[in-house]
Amino acid sequence: MTGRLRTTRVAALVPLLLLLPLLLLLFLVVVRLPWAGDLGIHAATVERLRHSLLDPGNPLVDADTPSPYYSPWTVLLGCVARATGLSVFVVLRIGALAALGLLVTGVWRYIRVLSARPAAPPLALLCLVLLWGTAEFSWSGFLGLHSLALTVAYPSVLALGLAFHLWAWLARPAGWAAWLGCGVLWAVILLVHQFSGVVASLGALAVVIAARAGRSGWGRFGAGLVLGAVVLWAWPYYDFFALLGAGDGMDAVHRSLYRDLLGRYWLVLVGVAALEVRRRREGRDALVLFFVLGAVVFVAGGVSGHWSWGRVLPAVLIPAQLAVALEAAESGRRVVRAGWACVLGAALVVGAWGQAGVLGYVVGRGALPGVVEGKYREPWTGYHWITPWVGYGDVVMARESPSRQIPAYGAYTVAPGYPDFFLPDEGARVAASRTYFAEGVAGSVRRGIVREYGVRWVVDRGEALWGAEGLREVARGPGGEVLYAVVG
Repeated sequence: MTGRLRTTRVAALVPLLLLLPLLLLLFLVVVRLPWAGDLGIHAATVERLRHSLLDPGNPLVDADTPSPYYSPWTVLLGCVARATGLSVFVVLRIGALAALGLLVTGVWRYIRVLSARPAAPPLALLCLVLLWGTAEFSWSGFLGLHSLALTVAYPSVLALGLAFHLWAWLARPAGWAAWLGCGVLWAVILLVHQFSGVVASLGALAVVIAARAGRSGWGRFGAGLVLGAVVLWAWPYYDFFALLGAGDGMDAVHRSLYRDLLGRYWLVLVGVAALEVRRRREGRDALVLFFVLGAVVFVAGGVSGHWSWGRVLPAVLIPAQLAVALEAAESGRRVVRAGWACVLGAALVVGAWGQAGVLGYVVGRGALPGVVEGKYREPWTGYHWITPWVGYGDVVMARESPSRQIPAYGAYTVAPGYPDFFLPDEGARVAASRTYFAEGVAGSVRRGIVREYGVRWVVDRGEALWGAEGLREVARGPGGEVLYAVVG
């Protein structure tokens, strides 16, 4: 008996010891905070809220419009920035650590609902970050190690952490107050990150169906949904339900989510096999139902051409990753557990190797071995170099890529760097930016655009604008970019 207990403790200790270096790695990534993707718009959102909590306006352009980026989470971070005076990037680091903590504790709580085995929670966390594929892939709301390293400061990480807590509470509700509280939490998740909110909704539905709730249970579940809908309706910063009409405009951005599925996710097939085992053992298993719901929505999006529905893919991946962790931790016979552990261990090693480039975000490219360097994705350099001249609220004319970063430092751009459903003149702004940078455009046309949008600065790469009328070179930045002041 003592020998069996010792074996169980060792089995629980191994995944925990493997998990700790990954958590340390993510902590060091937060310290470095590599910039890529959407970090700029989240920084800009917090910066606007720091200056005006009640009427922040559009986070990217000088316009008084609502924005779905003003969520309960970014409002809280804006309050922190306002109260402490810390820079927006320090506040984002604090938020990233809080979100990472909520994710770890959320997964831990939910897995403890599904299994009493001590090894199950750390093993589940390992599967969530390593059990993907060998093709590099990063996207907000996806928990692969490489993706998490670049999006750890995004609201999606917090939303998924809250989703795991929601599923844990729903699996063991206790009275009306708990159900109503889950309804409020569900609304908060949807407000923080809408796509992760859909994943959370499918997971919650799967938990409730698997629990075989009776008439009273479904009644309380319905009351929670109604209260959550009221919270969504009452949120003052933007009209949540108006976003239901924004899907078509987002499809083009998300088409790539349906490409190279095998290369990005082939290791998750181990989890699909584990789901089949669970289905045979218990037809209404919560993870199996979660997987089926997510797969139906994902396939429907691909068939119908609604590519933005591809953001539901974590609802397919998460249950498979959790299922194989649970099978490796708690399958009845020791030989079966050992078989799952061997297969899963090999898959995790392959997954870790496929995402080894993450090390570069901590040690830098130069310290990476040659075989790992090719997996490293260079982060963006940022536009801090313009801040000695460009002040808060100044309007900068820039192309699309700089427009994704410049607002993080307090300035506005003429055209938003990201699609903006609530900006009525988005098309005109994009057209004006393209016209301004078009080759051979008349000086009078450029002057008209400058007057219309109140442009004070221009950022461009190369020699295209050197000597242009009405511009004076002020500074040069990385990659041959030049900051011009608008004169006259």
